[in-house]
Amino acid sequence: MNLLQKIQLTTKEQQALRLHLVYMVIEGVILGVLALNEFVFLKSLLGSNYQLGFLFQFSMLVFLFLVLINEFLKRVRNRKRMLRRVALLTRLPLVLLLLFPKNAAAIQEQNVYHLVFLALFLIYFSGNIFIYPNINFLLKTNYSHRNFGKLYSYATSLNKVVVLVMTFIYGYLLDYDHFAFTWVIPLVAVLGVISVFVLAEIPSDSGSDTIPPKSWWRSVKDSVGEMKAILLNNVPYRHFEVGFMLYGFSFMISISVITIYFYDGLNLNYASVAFYRNAYNILAILLLPFFGRLLGNIDPRKFAVLTYASIAAYIFFVLLTRYFPAHVEVAGITIYYSLLFYILLHGIFAASMVLLWNIGSAYFCKPDEAGTYQSLHLSLTGVRAIFAPLLGVLFYEMFGFTVTFAIAIFSLLLAMGLMVWSYRREGKNKSGQSVP
Repeated sequence: MNLLQKIQLTTKEQQALRLHLVYMVIEGVILGVLALNEFVFLKSLLGSNYQLGFLFQFSMLVFLFLVLINEFLKRVRNRKRMLRRVALLTRLPLVLLLLFPKNAAAIQEQNVYHLVFLALFLIYFSGNIFIYPNINFLLKTNYSHRNFGKLYSYATSLNKVVVLVMTFIYGYLLDYDHFAFTWVIPLVAVLGVISVFVLAEIPSDSGSDTIPPKSWWRSVKDSVGEMKAILLNNVPYRHFEVGFMLYGFSFMISISVITIYFYDGLNLNYASVAFYRNAYNILAILLLPFFGRLLGNIDPRKFAVLTYASIAAYIFFVLLTRYFPAHVEVAGITIYYSLLFYILLHGIFAASMVLLWNIGSAYFCKPDEAGTYQSLHLSLTGVRAIFAPLLGVLFYEMFGFTVTFAIAIFSLLLAMGLMVWSYRREGKNKSGQSVP
């Protein structure tokens, strides 16, 4: 709290921060459980590689629909009521996992359980297209530009502490009972409703009452037109998003394959996966306040170079494990020496990307435009989710781990080069020099 006292918050910021912190703590519990979701699908439910690709794809593909509802989100008169309804409709269905059988044989006899699991999480992820843009809108309208990055980083640090604890607890629980997810995830469903209800209490001055009503078709057309205009007219933001497309392609083709590699390549147990999926958060927690201040003081494109370099490096060290498989067993956890560097670099990536992905777009616009810019940012995430996750599985099955990871690293190098070029190009324009 000493850090917060030094920032000198307004009453408005203090009120929003309290609710933001509570929301992030509850979400930390939820994310700590869902961090092992893909591995649960492979190891406990015995799902296929392509089904795993769909599970990850759903988490991102839903953002594509923001193109259709962005105008609707701007016109919502009662954000609190909308968020509460979304929470009930998209979080509570996960309670149905209580009806799943508690053994692999019964699940294998009825493949419908794989489809039900995927459908329930498609519903769950669909709620994020309403929730995530509103987070940016609510925070940007309550936090000053000077404090935005710092306060967001402090709340995220607290979130990651909770994620860290919960993922380890859940990992050991799953090693004891592979089907503990059938009652843990329903508890998460209830917590998901509570967290969004808390978020909805953050004050909102949307001004939507002054916006005249439009037909649905007209709203969609205007939404597409507005997003197109942003990309055409805001050149730095356009370059930022093209870089994100290259990064996102790399991330999406590698994330599912890394999960498959942990399962098929390294044959890890739940505790070991919890360690690799979570230990990096210790470093991320320490770095987040620093990165929060850094993002507030430098261009997001320069910040992105650091982020993209860290993920390229951690993918490299995952790949290196295939050629240097030396490891040691500690407390039921298999620790590969090369993956210790993966943890270190993943910590840098986690601390920087959580800020860049969630609030980076807000630095290219006015406060009242933050929701629209984030909607565009998220909808482009949905565009690359159409093909990238399944393409990653296809690359793996056609070429193996090495080629797939090499493609991912190459894409990140292109993204880094674009960010450096864009920033330098703008600097030359501002100084009046010609640009080739």
